[in-house]
Amino acid sequence: MKSSPNARIEGLYAITPDETDTAELLRKVRLALLGGARILQYRNKTAAAALRLKQAEALRELTREFAVPLIVNDDTALTQQVNADGVHLGGEDGGVADARALLGNRLIGVSCYNRLALAHEAMRQGADYVVFGSFFVSTVKPEAVAATPDLLRQARTELNAPIVAIGGITAQNGAQLLEAGADALAVISAVFSAPDIEGAAREFSNLFEQGKLT
Repeated sequence: MKSSPNARIEGLYAITPDETDTAELLRKVRLALLGGARILQYRNKTAAAALRLKQAEALRELTREFAVPLIVNDDTALTQQVNADGVHLGGEDGGVADARALLGNRLIGVSCYNRLALAHEAMRQGADYVVFGSFFVSTVKPEAVAATPDLLRQARTELNAPIVAIGGITAQNGAQLLEAGADALAVISAVFSAPDIEGAAREFSNLFEQGKLT
């Protein structure tokens, strides 16, 4: 299956938690997709390569079932190996040009933290979307640099690309980021640590539906 370069980066952008039990990971992700997650990023910083491959392959099949793009965190080789729809690059994960040479027209996202200049450079190199954050205190990355809604407003006026917000986002504080210009909200804990994963994802999905109605 060829990945779609036209897949829209908008809505709930769910990022997987570190989970060694592949069956449990798939259970959680299925619930998030049922709740309306529009993009899934596979992120596991602790697993060995063999487990990462197994999980990425399983998630590739699950996301196809829901017609949702699968993005792989930080690993262009794994992206290509499982025919994922794209890769997400952090500040130390190599350049956009190298990823583009390997992945062709697949999606490439870039973390830009709280620096608009990084976003401009990423777009100049051919990135498809950019990510800013952390907007709130994050349990996953408590040491992350802080970003503000004003950054989103400025980015919205200067960038012609989807903008993703990340970092400590909940269904309660996410609305202000959408109002400031975010197209997607990237979430780990507020969805996957919730007692009701599907319900938590639905809360986020409703934020976007409400935005379309106003």
